[in-house]
Amino acid sequence: MKKRIISLFCSIVLALPVAAQSWIWYPGDMDIWMGNKINNLRTERGSFYPAFWKAYSHEQTVEYVKTVELAEAEDVELCVDGHFGVKIDNTYLFGMPKHFTMPAGRHTLRIAAHNKMAPPSLWLKGKSFVSDTTWTVTNYAVPAKADTWRETDGTPTFIHPAQCPSSYRLPITPVEPVKTERTGKELFVEWQREGIGYLQLNGLNGNGQVNVYYGESPDEARDKQHSILIDQVVFSSDQVTDLATMDTQPRMGSAYVLKNSRAMRYALVECVGDISIDSVTLLSEMKEVKQRGSFECSDTLLNRIWQVGTYTLHLTDREVMIEGIKRDRWMWSGDAIQSYLMNYYAFFDTPVVKRTIWALRGKDPVEQHINTILDYTFFWFNSIYDYYLYTGDAAFVRQIYGRMKSLMDYVEGRLNQRGMVEGQPGDWVFVDWSPRDMSKDGELAFEQLVYLRSLQTMQQCAELMGLHNDMQHYGDAANRLRSQILPTFWNQNKGALIHHTRNGRQEQELTRYANIFAVLYDLLDEQQRKSVLQHVLLNDSVMEITTPYMRFYELEALCALGLQREVLSEMRSYWGGMLAQGATTFWETYDPKEGYSERLGMYGNRYGKSLCHAWGASPVYLLGKYYLGVQPTKPGYAEWEMRPCLGDLKWMRGDVPTPHGNIHIEMTRKQMTVLATEGQGTIYFQSKGKPRVTGGTLSSLGNEQYKVLVNGSQRVVVKVRFN
Repeated sequence: MKKRIISLFCSIVLALPVAAQSWIWYPGDMDIWMGNKINNLRTERGSFYPAFWKAYSHEQTVEYVKTVELAEAEDVELCVDGHFGVKIDNTYLFGMPKHFTMPAGRHTLRIAAHNKMAPPSLWLKGKSFVSDTTWTVTNYAVPAKADTWRETDGTPTFIHPAQCPSSYRLPITPVEPVKTERTGKELFVEWQREGIGYLQLNGLNGNGQVNVYYGESPDEARDKQHSILIDQVVFSSDQVTDLATMDTQPRMGSAYVLKNSRAMRYALVECVGDISIDSVTLLSEMKEVKQRGSFECSDTLLNRIWQVGTYTLHLTDREVMIEGIKRDRWMWSGDAIQSYLMNYYAFFDTPVVKRTIWALRGKDPVEQHINTILDYTFFWFNSIYDYYLYTGDAAFVRQIYGRMKSLMDYVEGRLNQRGMVEGQPGDWVFVDWSPRDMSKDGELAFEQLVYLRSLQTMQQCAELMGLHNDMQHYGDAANRLRSQILPTFWNQNKGALIHHTRNGRQEQELTRYANIFAVLYDLLDEQQRKSVLQHVLLNDSVMEITTPYMRFYELEALCALGLQREVLSEMRSYWGGMLAQGATTFWETYDPKEGYSERLGMYGNRYGKSLCHAWGASPVYLLGKYYLGVQPTKPGYAEWEMRPCLGDLKWMRGDVPTPHGNIHIEMTRKQMTVLATEGQGTIYFQSKGKPRVTGGTLSSLGNEQYKVLVNGSQRVVVKVRFN
């Protein structure tokens, strides 16, 4: 495993992508700034509820630099978000010019910019040069550090001068309710499915107060005393006042749009005083993102699960990837890594992945774990490994590496004497929400495994960067830790990894978590894998997992062990169970044994559970990777493999996105057709009898196992008798 991972990162030479016109900014700053905006949208009962970890800020003053050599003078168009000055060589231009002339010859252009409220970003266009990733930028750090000057960051989302990144807003689409009930001075409205956006009050007449109670369930919207999201607005003859913020504005017309974006499937609108409304409209606020991945099969329930999963993911794929649209609306690293993986099989929306990784990390100095959670720091490292594997974007690794290294320095400064991680004061050791108390003290086997993967990721990135001392350091640390894990945590009597040790001694607690990740990270030999399957994963006496968060990894481990049929049954039961309860998006947790009211509550709050939670959409990833069976084996799908599996299905078809196209598969019990647009692929499958192949090169692996080599843009047809 270690050799395979290292070779993966050595396979592509570090290089910047081809430059493209874009707004640019100091690396990570727009992402951090945008993430801060999102993290501060949460309210409960009208009260502001900020994220409880350190918030970092953007650089207020920066200088952009570009040296160009021109055969003739060029007119330049310039837009800057903030105050700015322009300097050509040693000459300043008057004022803040939106147009100027760059003289012929070799000259250095410097643009100093300041903005306290938002990152001072830059858009520039000349005839032969534009604002792109070839510029450098400094934050004037003194004394100057080696990493002060960097390539500027940017994203294809913001390519036009009118698209100032700090003014970016998600598109709005009006959505009418499917049902409206009027009782006295109250309207109760229902939409076809869960959504997020702004409520528009139509046909306003008179003066008074309008109270709105939102809900992901009808119970929540009707419960005026306990619904989490509420708005209260006062209308007088000439102005409108939001009581939560005391902001006022002139009253104009007979329609009013509430100022706070809310999650809802239901809303109760209450009129108090001499005021009435005719109807309401949801101004749905969703990103325009193309669904490039697809999955369809002979089971209509699985098709619904895929569709609801992608819709759940779409709602939470916003300026950054958030965990849920109602309660927190925050970025959580453990949630985000799963969202990224689902995204690679649904939308391949790579800018939002980079933006969220930057925003979660923040800046130096490091003072706490990401989201204050020990394991979420390690998931942050590991998300960068995944991103590079799926996209091949070496430039991003180059930009983010400095902050990877400083965060790992923080981790290494808090290791115990055995070189292992354990919770320190101020750390939240999360692992998972569990149905009963689970030990979080001492050395947790699960934490060592995700830390090991983080060290391996650091080693890979250091080698990609050509930093041999770092590569050696992280490689040695990973080897030391790997050599300790099984001797420390493997219990021969239990046939599995125990949950934790205390004072160097094994405790008897057995949980699924470490054993799942030991399978996924290839830490076990074949006999140990079989033992873990028998004694843990298929053992009902071991504490069950009730969150889609860890069910994601549990089902992936079962797929990795070849139990795709069993996993399909679990999908039908677990996610199908939510659909049977009327879900239009997937939930934060689901326990079929709970009663209706219990399914809505969490955190001691009657309606605290999120009914649209990103980690609930994990079938999108599982169906793409383990049934369509496609995954990259070299960065950016330069090489890929396909291990399709029908399980108990009669047929399936679908598309897996790649950086420059899709891999399409159609499969029945007798034939498989694959069309790839790029890279070199290897299709692995089992057949009773020798298959007939057109368009690829067939090889036998013995024991009814075969492989077919596929070059990009080939259409391969395999006629076969699948088991």
